[in-house]
Amino acid sequence: MKLSITDLNAEDRPREKLEAQGAATLSKAELLAILIGSGNTDENAVQLMQRVMNDCGDSLATLGNMSIGELCRYKGLGKAKAVSVLAACELGKRRMKENFDSKPRFCSSTDIYEFLIGQLKFTQVEECHVLLLNQHLRLIATKLISRGGITGTVVDVRLILKEALLCGATHLVLCHNHPSGNRKPSAEDNRLTQKVKQAAAVMDIRLIDHIIVTDNDYYSYQDEGTL
Repeated sequence: MKLSITDLNAEDRPREKLEAQGAATLSKAELLAILIGSGNTDENAVQLMQRVMNDCGDSLATLGNMSIGELCRYKGLGKAKAVSVLAACELGKRRMKENFDSKPRFCSSTDIYEFLIGQLKFTQVEECHVLLLNQHLRLIATKLISRGGITGTVVDVRLILKEALLCGATHLVLCHNHPSGNRKPSAEDNRLTQKVKQAAAVMDIRLIDHIIVTDNDYYSYQDEGTL
């Protein structure tokens, strides 16, 4: 049964909901309903776009690959509405590409060091960070794992893996600083490296390096062949 958009409570109408609660609270169908404006004699705009999305397996990628003719087969979706939907899908693709291209890619220990030095140089206590990377070695996120004293900090390997799994990382880089200025890894640094490497491997995540940063230099486990 068709329920007109105007029959809905104000907080359930897509436009009003977006204005009051933000775009992130709307479903895909509700966002698309705002674009098309109206439905057909049997369905309101939200119901119509729910049906379209169901036919697409709830995938915006599938929707974006449809032709204008395919969309126009749905009653209530004319050429102008179909064009609006496809234009929105293309904007989404371009936004994703912008985000992807703006993320740094780490191809060497030098890339990692230059990225980290601004954060860790002159830091008076040890900090351990993890760089979470995708399959192309582009940065997804940087997480501070622990912060400790002058001579060390306690690192929870489970927290590292949790952060990697939450953001879908396939590669990671462990990084910490030595406020003493000595870039040489300690026995505990070596144990931590192997512990993270082995634990990550169980989850099909690869530790590609562990970088120890000082104010003027760094140590790379990968470069030194100790990974």
